Amino acid sequence: MSNLQKYHGVIPAFYACYDEDGHVSAARTRLLARHLVDKGVKGLYVGGSSGECIYLEKEERMLTLEAVMQEVKGECTIIAHVACNNTQESCQLAAHAEKLGVDAIASIPPIYFRLPDYAIAQYWNDISAAAPDTDFIIYNIPQLAGVALSLPLFREMRKNPRVIGVKNSSMPTQDIEGFVAAGGENCVVFNGPDEQFIAGRAIGACGGIGGTYAAMPELFLKMDELVKAGRFTDARPIQHEVNGIIADLCACHGHMYAVIKKVLSINEGLHLGGVHKPMPNLIDSDMPKVEAAAARIRRAIATFC
Repeated sequence: MSNLQKYHGVIPAFYACYDEDGHVSAARTRLLARHLVDKGVKGLYVGGSSGECIYLEKEERMLTLEAVMQEVKGECTIIAHVACNNTQESCQLAAHAEKLGVDAIASIPPIYFRLPDYAIAQYWNDISAAAPDTDFIIYNIPQLAGVALSLPLFREMRKNPRVIGVKNSSMPTQDIEGFVAAGGENCVVFNGPDEQFIAGRAIGACGGIGGTYAAMPELFLKMDELVKAGRFTDARPIQHEVNGIIADLCACHGHMYAVIKKVLSINEGLHLGGVHKPMPNLIDSDMPKVEAAAARIRRAIATFC
């Protein structure tokens, strides 16, 4: 069993970074990784929803992870999401991630067909077996995957010694409490929904993995600091402002991740491209909203950090 303290804290979900032609850019990937590590985050979650994993080819996902590892290996915790919608390619990504030296791999369940629990367990155990020396984290996001992690399935998966916990992105905070209790000792549970960062931590999450963290890491790091000190009353206004910012990021024609990448361009000088089709990119009428969101993030950081 690895040292689970390396998973405790703020772990941004990493964005796919593209060049001007829409191809995955290793150079821009490295710039984003360096930017986030220098901000002081605990780790990076690479290749998940924020990394547009469902829409990328296996080779593009490998290139992204390789670039991240080349830049920051050993400086922070790296969790690689490796799920594809077939077992073979998921296992290939898992083996590739282990070869690169990641701390953990993660996986959603197979999507589209509603498979029984025993088939989902087999899928996850097959992936885990392809990376036999690497921790495994279940990614529970039923609102997108169409399948929820049940407590009986989680208990079954915990029989695999490599399964160390759950990235829980279901909306009910109570789910975190259930997974913490069912996981027992030597288990980590991450808060997924960014809008409930402090609530998830209060009910037992050891840290958080989130898709908006990288747009405003300072705010999540400050909340993490206050939560660890038991100062939930001081953390609450930051959470309220973060939630307003998230609403602004979701209020454009372009997908939220297209908005965030433009915000990072405005606020940090990081040019990461747009998003992969079929996700919608920004249009000209989005720009006033994007600029307002970027300014709101700057004001929030100046106020709270």
